[in-house]
Amino acid sequence: MIMAVTAQVLRSEWTKIKSVRSTVWTLGTGVVVTVALGALISALAKNDYENLSPRDRFTFDPTFISFAGMGLGQLALIVFGVLVVANEYSTGMIRTSLAAVPQRGVFLFGKIAIATALALVVGMITSFLTFFVGQAMLGDRGAHLGDPGVLRAVVGGGLYMTLITMFSMGVAAMLRSPMLSLGVLMPFFFLISSILANVSATKKVGEYLPDKAGQKVMQVVLVDDDAPYGPWGGFAIMVLWVVAALVGGYAVLKKRDA
Repeated sequence: MIMAVTAQVLRSEWTKIKSVRSTVWTLGTGVVVTVALGALISALAKNDYENLSPRDRFTFDPTFISFAGMGLGQLALIVFGVLVVANEYSTGMIRTSLAAVPQRGVFLFGKIAIATALALVVGMITSFLTFFVGQAMLGDRGAHLGDPGVLRAVVGGGLYMTLITMFSMGVAAMLRSPMLSLGVLMPFFFLISSILANVSATKKVGEYLPDKAGQKVMQVVLVDDDAPYGPWGGFAIMVLWVVAALVGGYAVLKKRDA
């Protein structure tokens, strides 16, 4: 019985996502912005390479440079995750959805599962495309997929985008409002996180925020020797943030009325 309901919920959530143009356009925008900005920064990095100091050349990370657009591109994934969960609250459709699927855990699982699968596909396509275009712009300064650590970084880029989406869905499930969710997530990722990570007094705290920790998996040349974790350690920290957000979202959905 539960399996049948779950299958119906998955089909329903897939229909909801593909029928709303804003979600499709949001994902498409994320791909274009990430690839285009990564290509631009890679081209600029190649032109500036001769002006770098010996230390900067030693720490030059062509793979991570090609992901320079990821910070802005993740904005689209954040918006997508918020819209998938919170849009039904703003339109009032959440009452209809919960009446049709009273098992709230199944309802939330179906929504998150479909959106996560879609984000994973888009994230992986974006990450590999960004890498290859970026390396083409870097020319002889670029890296190859078979180089040590590069494949891990590229796959990690796709996983990072997926986790950003999941984290956003968890926050949206807790706050139950698109505007409020975006009002919290945007400053958190684009202001607070950067400030904490770049101020000496709070740098240690900033290193454990989800985006800063998660981005470690995309680095091949690890220039920060003081970091308390490696690429997969940072990824694990981000996973813990995502789990906490999703558990919080489920707790709110279970206890509060629609």
